[in-house]
Amino acid sequence: MILLFNPRATNHNPRIPNSVLQIAASIDGIYEWIIVDGNLEKDPWTVIENYLSTGKIKYFACTVMPGPQLKQAIPFTKKIRASYSHIKIIFGGYFASNQYKVNLDSGYVDYIVNGPGDNTFPQLINAIENNLQVDGIKNLIYKKDEQIFKTAKEELLDLDKLPALPYHKLNNFYPFQKLLPKTYLGKKTIAYHSSFGCPFTCSFCAVVPIYNARWKGKSAQGIYNDVKLLKDTYQADSIEFHDNNFFVSEKRTVEFAKLIEKENMVWWGEARIDTMDKYKDESLAAIRKSGCKMIFFGAETGNDEVLKKMDKGGTQTGKQILEFAERLRKFDIIPEYSFVLGIPGDTEEQVNKQIDEDIAFIKKVKAINPKTEIIIYTYSPVPTEGSDMYKQVLDSGFKFPERLEDWISPAWENFDLRKNPLTPWLKPYMIDKIKQFETVLNGYYPSNSDIRLTAPKKIILKTISSWRYKSSFYSFPKEISFLQRVWKYRQPETEGF
Repeated sequence: MILLFNPRATNHNPRIPNSVLQIAASIDGIYEWIIVDGNLEKDPWTVIENYLSTGKIKYFACTVMPGPQLKQAIPFTKKIRASYSHIKIIFGGYFASNQYKVNLDSGYVDYIVNGPGDNTFPQLINAIENNLQVDGIKNLIYKKDEQIFKTAKEELLDLDKLPALPYHKLNNFYPFQKLLPKTYLGKKTIAYHSSFGCPFTCSFCAVVPIYNARWKGKSAQGIYNDVKLLKDTYQADSIEFHDNNFFVSEKRTVEFAKLIEKENMVWWGEARIDTMDKYKDESLAAIRKSGCKMIFFGAETGNDEVLKKMDKGGTQTGKQILEFAERLRKFDIIPEYSFVLGIPGDTEEQVNKQIDEDIAFIKKVKAINPKTEIIIYTYSPVPTEGSDMYKQVLDSGFKFPERLEDWISPAWENFDLRKNPLTPWLKPYMIDKIKQFETVLNGYYPSNSDIRLTAPKKIILKTISSWRYKSSFYSFPKEISFLQRVWKYRQPETEGF
């Protein structure tokens, strides 16, 4: 039997665990499987141990994203290795693939699925069950005789030909209604993934080392069929597309928009500004008419030279970022712009100057389209081999933890959320400046995605933040921080909608 584990990622609004459900689909009807979701269990380790104590579990497969999921994935895996050494432990997800060495060197992890596991996972189980060699299985990383091996990358699969996700069986483990949370988008929100990868090579993105600028999407009709099934079966009324880049194909997007329009569902997805800016006006109108309320974009910075340094792989410019925010305003689509502050520079002065410029640019965006949602991250390195930015990171003396257990220290958890980086070029006063500006910004422009924050509370926050925002005085905004803490203000970059 195979135990599929989805570690806790958030304290609010658990979603459909698509990553482990995708793996379940690949083995359904071939091997017996169970799912444990750390987001829905008060004590997931006890649940896991109860399964392990039956003696039926031969494989423990865990999806591992950087950040909060490590807090359960690492200690649970360590316990399994200590007490149930016969169980094979298989990791998947961005953390496992991008930090494969520290995972395999820990002695807790036997295999890493390096990318989509639809073929890799069942082939790996079959090889282990029948004592076969694994070196011919694509998308696999493993250790043998103290040496780490990475097998060849598999071509991206046709998503329309993959097995349907076993939603009905998931419902046997967890009532499906608990996986359709109330969000900014609707009362019952679907989490859905319609594509693999991204066709760009941003040097700060964890997707790049895994997919190498490849993208493949499910057909519009296939997406619609799945969404329609979930709507009819579980009364879902909204959709979050968790694709790395949902809007790669204008044709697919518009076709889906026309299909979903009659269902009266609200939806959200992620895109690139330079991609969507090429969309025709009638396409943007169709997208909005279909229920698309907000779109997430990686704006990153308004500095064209820095954008080139980030290797965005497209044509995005600071001027375009501003103009596109204004363009979307005409279609009543809210742009959700993320910015990455504190990228490496040649000198301390250069890094600090760029932070100031980015703050000023963010205020320009807000002046042009006040409805724009702003997400602020501090730069955290991603091991994108061959990129100039990552080389500069290594040259600065930065190192990732060399022990798996060190990744679950509070400092490194915050690092993975891009909130408190341990990078040599970012000084404490710079981090304070970023955080304090973010506090004032979120006070003057509270996020609309925090559905618990009432209109009167938003007015109060805006009023007390006004003088700071307008005068660009951000130091020690304790009065704003106090209200945000008391009212449990939620930021989408850490807790979702």
